[in-house]
Amino acid sequence: MREQGVLAVVSGFSGAGKGTIMKALLEKYDNYALSISATTRNPRPGEEDGREYFFMTNEQFEELIEKDQLIEYARYVNHYYGTPRSYVETKMDQGKDVILEIEIQGALKVKEKFPEAVLIFVVPPTAADLKTRLTGRGTETPEVIEKRLKRAMEESEGMGSYDYILVNDTVETCVEELHGLIRSQHLKACRNRERISRMKEELKELVGAGE
Repeated sequence: MREQGVLAVVSGFSGAGKGTIMKALLEKYDNYALSISATTRNPRPGEEDGREYFFMTNEQFEELIEKDQLIEYARYVNHYYGTPRSYVETKMDQGKDVILEIEIQGALKVKEKFPEAVLIFVVPPTAADLKTRLTGRGTETPEVIEKRLKRAMEESEGMGSYDYILVNDTVETCVEELHGLIRSQHLKACRNRERISRMKEELKELVGAGE
């Protein structure tokens, strides 16, 4: 029987380096699947259905809501975004560890529906590092950077709801720590009930045979 995959939810401040970590993790290890969200917005140039997003109509999306086929969803600027349950469960059934990269509110909704999911929050070593990284992008105005820092301050209030806080100092170290955290979930007693039961039976047989 194939071992069920783990569902890992990864969140973090804008500028903490989540995207870079995800990319490096997927390139290095082949046992992961990055969850694909569904959205009602139109595809942007170069985007493909089933790769960046599952693109659908409002009617299709609302049907998924009605049938409880979304792990979490939200509406932003007149468009729906959400995580299809079927994609995640299929990948987990295939033995893949599924990574879901979403915001805090969505992460807490996932935990409600999948209590066994592991929640990981990525942070830079210090707040000053976060500002340096945002500034170093060279793509945003000081006003936008200020907004992102204020948003990070608000998001920091929810950090205590996560299972693990992962400090992204160097990408290589962070990738290894993230991989280790997710792999360790496979060793939890609650995920090894069958092995525990088998070991108990084998020990009974051994003891019985020796009497």
